[in-house]
Amino acid sequence: MPTHGSLTKAGKVRAQTPKIEGIPRKSPIPRRRNRINYKLRVLGAGSRFNR
Repeated sequence: MPTHGSLTKAGKVRAQTPKIEGIPRKSPIPRRRNRINYKLRVLGAGSRFNR
């Protein structure tokens, strides 16, 4: 089975790019997150179908 390009060059570009550290993100407190999800799911459901 022929390949598109040499397999010895696989991952070349990714290896050359400089590593950038990700921004540490904190997920919201579970109680707060659940409240937001409830508002979106239950309280926001009425406004979706009132068109």
